[in-house]
Parts: sequence; structure tokens; C-alpha cells
Amino acid sequence: MALSRDREEEQRLKKAYRSCGIQAAAVDYGGDFISSVKKVIERAVVAAKREGLIAEEEGAEGGVAGAAREALAQIMFKALGLNMGGKIGIARYDEHIVVVIFCSIGLLHLNEVAFGLGHRAVASLGPDGTKKTGLKT
Repeated sequence: MALSRDREEEQRLKKAYRSCGIQAAAVDYGGDFISSVKKVIERAVVAAKREGLIAEEEGAEGGVAGAAREALAQIMFKALGLNMGGKIGIARYDEHIVVVIFCSIGLLHLNEVAFGLGHRAVASLGPDGTKKTGLKT
């Protein structure tokens, strides 16, 4: 999702992933790294809720925020003090949430590409969007 070129490709990928039981979402971002940290985390959480990957509850939102923060930490040393822009990809399979940040980092035309990835486990959702209870059998 983080490498999709346009909205049409995002839709095709979401459909293909859905057939495998994977829910996915993507969102763009950009700006100075320091000021973008909060924006990236917020956009990841909002996109995950909007696309139905998580319920609107603290544990699930915290899981996505934590995974986004972990992904940002992996690119921080390359991006600190520079501008960055790219795409956030979010995927969920059962209780596993993964956030991937793909970005171009640089100053003027001197750019570098970076990826960051974070994972968290959150409560599984039933078909009606509520938490599943009990163990898998």
C-alpha cells in the first residue's frame, strides 16, 4: 500500500488483499520531519478508523499509533532536520496491525528513500465490528 502509485492502484491492492483476509489503508503526508511526526501518527490512526481496520477505542488506536511511532523511529536518523514526504501503508490481518512508512527525505533535489515498519497486536474484530471474545479453536 505504501508503494502504490495512485488511488486506483490503492483500490486494486485493497481488493486483492481483502480476498486474502487482509484489510488495508493508505494515506499521504509530507513536511519537515520534526513537525510531521504528530501529523503522521494522527493520519495513520484516522486512516485505520476510516477504512474499518480498527474500532474507535483506545486500545486499537494506541496500537496503530505505537506502530506508526515505531516506523518513524526507524527513519528518524536519516530524516532529522530535513523535509520528507511519502505514503503511510496500514495493514491488518486478524489481531496483527502493521504500519509502513515510505518516504523521500531530502533538501532541494538531493533525496534519499527510506522505509520504516512497525507492528502491534490489537483485539480482533468480529464481522459486526465488535471485539471477538474467547480463544480461536
